[in-house]
Amino acid sequence: MARTVSRDPSSMGQPVSLTRITVQAWNRLLKLPSPRSPYKVGDAVVADDPFKGRREGVVVFRQGTSVGVDTVHGVFFYDHRQLKKLD
Repeated sequence: MARTVSRDPSSMGQPVSLTRITVQAWNRLLKLPSPRSPYKVGDAVVADDPFKGRREGVVVFRQGTSVGVDTVHGVFFYDHRQLKKLD
């Protein structure tokens, strides 16, 4: 959900500098095109990998495209493209 009104930092007693605003805008631009996993922590998934085999579990870790799945045999890390949601 987007904010319709943003507060001016100078009105909140914080100093405003053009450098800080530029750095914040640049960091937001860098985050935009990065790939992200569509799964959230707590989602039940099925992981299918030719080397690790097919395993069912719950997502416990997520960073970029890497997802950690907690299974009966331990935690395995997969690329998000190797996962499917459980029905």
